[in-house]
Amino acid sequence: TAVTKTARWLLIGSKNFLEEKGYQVLYGDTDSLFVKIPPEKMIDPEILGNELAVELNTYWQSRISEMSLKSYMEIEFEKYYRKFVLPMARGKTGGARKRYAGLRIQKSVEKLEFVGMEYVRTDWTPLAKDFQYQLYWRVLKEMPVTQWLREYLRDLRSGKKNELLIYHKRLRKHADEYSKNATPQVRAARILMAEKLFRDVRTVRYVMSRHGAVPVETGPHDIDYMHYIQKQLRPIADSLLILQGKSFEELCQDAQLSLFDDPDFKI
Repeated sequence: TAVTKTARWLLIGSKNFLEEKGYQVLYGDTDSLFVKIPPEKMIDPEILGNELAVELNTYWQSRISEMSLKSYMEIEFEKYYRKFVLPMARGKTGGARKRYAGLRIQKSVEKLEFVGMEYVRTDWTPLAKDFQYQLYWRVLKEMPVTQWLREYLRDLRSGKKNELLIYHKRLRKHADEYSKNATPQVRAARILMAEKLFRDVRTVRYVMSRHGAVPVETGPHDIDYMHYIQKQLRPIADSLLILQGKSFEELCQDAQLSLFDDPDFKI
């Protein structure tokens, strides 16, 4: 559409303007640009950000006036991230769109923010969100990761994090209306109905056991910890660790912690 093309024109033009002034544009999407501040200009990022916004507005007013038009656009400085990371897109070589995390300071308090990632999405378990926050905090703060990661996984497999394993899902229709090869949440809903705990189920809370999805109401046991390691933790870790030339499996190698060759592990 014309709006989309205009937005892209403005974004690319702003990127070129900043790069000609010696700034590196790390990422741009829809209506935002993320600009890296050179060390020699790292005096007051807030002041610099506002100055760049003024320069961009002046630049666009001049360009648009050349077309005998008046610019009503106003570019604003929004925030400063002390550290910023664009995790790798899964199965690709570049960063993922609209997915990033950064450390910013608000009122002298350092805060970790996530956009478009598992931490802010509702379809991931509390375990994944807890793991992602702690992992990113440690990496961005340049804290040791390997020993923490191994201890985190030991705690998981010893049952210390069972309260974080619950999936929360919604069904759009009655469980019986789905096909036989249904999703885990549908299978969990059918268990509840089969045991006559509910006539109809639209919100399901379940965990993954070695026998599949089991609703929380039935008191699940024999939890499939490898499911959580492989499906919830590993993707999060690898998309970040690859930026450091590392991998989840590499950091987990330990004589006492065989993560990937222990199908009969039980608590």
